[in-house]
Amino acid sequence: MVQVEIINKSPHQLPAYQTEGASGMDLRAWLQEPVTLAPMERKLVPTGLYIALPKGLEAQIRPRSGLAIKKGLTLINTPGTIDSDYRGEIMVPMVNLSGEKQIITDGERIAQMIVAKYEQVAWQHVTLLEDTTRGAGGFGHSGAH
Repeated sequence: MVQVEIINKSPHQLPAYQTEGASGMDLRAWLQEPVTLAPMERKLVPTGLYIALPKGLEAQIRPRSGLAIKKGLTLINTPGTIDSDYRGEIMVPMVNLSGEKQIITDGERIAQMIVAKYEQVAWQHVTLLEDTTRGAGGFGHSGAH
């Protein structure tokens, strides 16, 4: 397990895995008062969390399926990325895709965070790429239905 420094300015528990096989940890809203999102409205929702990821790790912020299906609430930038050199508050960019107003309350689980490894690349400029069976085939090219 990787150790990650975290500051929690909210009164809520730290993000935690809910089951042994879980890949994501729930993030909770930290609000002075409930936030109302009108249909198609977008707002940044604070969490009160600040993290210092080791180089080579990123945090991905993803929607919670329960909020999406039950309330039509999802994220406008998904997955959102928190880089290892970011030190600001984790903010969740939410959007209401339902046809009615939705209310987000303090402590509500609004997103999930997954910490993952990444590699930085060094581009190698070439004039020709190795051929593959797929080649330049794009969306729907495989013929699978």
